[in-house]
Amino acid sequence: MLELQREKATQMHLVLLKEQFSNTYSNLVLTARSLDKLYNFADCSGLHLIFALNALRRNPNNSWNSSSALSLLKYSASKKYNISWELGNEPNNYRTMHGRAVNGSQLGKDYIQLKSLLQPIRIYSRASLYGPNIGRPRKNVIALLDGFMKVAGSTVDAVTWQHCYIDGRVVKAMDFLKTRLLDTLSDQIRKIQKVVNTYTPGKKIWLEGVVTTSAGGTNNLSDSYAAGFLWLNTLGMLANQGIDVVIRHSFFDHGYNHLVDQNFNPLPDYWLSFLYKRLIGPKVLAVHVAGLQRKPRPGRVIRDKLRIYAHCTSHHNHNYVRGSITLFIINLHRSRKKIKLAGTLRDKLVHQYLLQPYGQEGLKSKSVQLNGQPLVMVDDGTLPELKPRPLRAGRTLVIPPVTMGFYVVKNVNALACRYR
Repeated sequence: MLELQREKATQMHLVLLKEQFSNTYSNLVLTARSLDKLYNFADCSGLHLIFALNALRRNPNNSWNSSSALSLLKYSASKKYNISWELGNEPNNYRTMHGRAVNGSQLGKDYIQLKSLLQPIRIYSRASLYGPNIGRPRKNVIALLDGFMKVAGSTVDAVTWQHCYIDGRVVKAMDFLKTRLLDTLSDQIRKIQKVVNTYTPGKKIWLEGVVTTSAGGTNNLSDSYAAGFLWLNTLGMLANQGIDVVIRHSFFDHGYNHLVDQNFNPLPDYWLSFLYKRLIGPKVLAVHVAGLQRKPRPGRVIRDKLRIYAHCTSHHNHNYVRGSITLFIINLHRSRKKIKLAGTLRDKLVHQYLLQPYGQEGLKSKSVQLNGQPLVMVDDGTLPELKPRPLRAGRTLVIPPVTMGFYVVKNVNALACRYR
């Protein structure tokens, strides 16, 4: 039995594009024409571009050499490109990957230097600056973040970090159903928040890179239906803990954590993200599930295989009046589960958007079906209509085994959801 208890506000944004070019990484020379194409793609797609400058160009004293960056800034300003900025990527790995190290204090000074470059340029005097884009918060990474925040915490508009769930060399489809794996994110959020709040309480924190597996993912798994359990749980967990922006590592081509395939056909995580943006609003609602919460015993960790998140329904979705709420439910059990709505949710009409794998590959499928109908593009530029399945008022929700679904409870008239 499920009912709403309280609400808290946050907002989950998914549509950001980040790009980094670095001579040290790949000997790639970024031409003006390349930057023009990149910016035009982002602009035409309704995306905002965050450009990560090369942090590995160093002076003899290990300070950042900003000469190339300044040239790029001046060119971008001449074109009036609306860009946000960042410096480097996973600085904790510089020594291992490139034979040179930058500690948190020096990186903080580098960010202050970048800020000083932006301020005289009129179009970028108020441009957003993000960083330090660290990797998973192990002990050495936390030390780097601590040094950075002490020096430059007030300089950045949001503190950024990355999370990788699984070692790609050992992954298999069933790994994506492990609750222990899904819960690793929560502990890492707390570690990051502790450091950030020590120096800049209330500073925004973004998860700037989230991948299911390391080394760009695992072929035929990271872009399958199975990986969607981690992705959807990530969105719910981040919103619950106040993280309001998450950025995908890759949309196309690089690695295997794709949103579209080589022919630009949407993959399972694309459809999950599409439904999320269509149905989920900025306010998070806490839920209580009677019969699910169990009293912990010494030495026993309770890891729920039925995960339920609740938000106000998006105000941008004109199919639903304000005051409606949307649940999204992850069932990791190998049996179906039944949920009876209680309290103010009782006797309300529900629209079901149930996502299941399509085809013979099961969890490894690259295609999904919505309420039993396969989701495919109508043509190269037209997405299909996302048709819900109406469930009569008071009906018990039946969640099939190993599935994900969105459930809009219509006309609840929830006070928290009636206003922006």
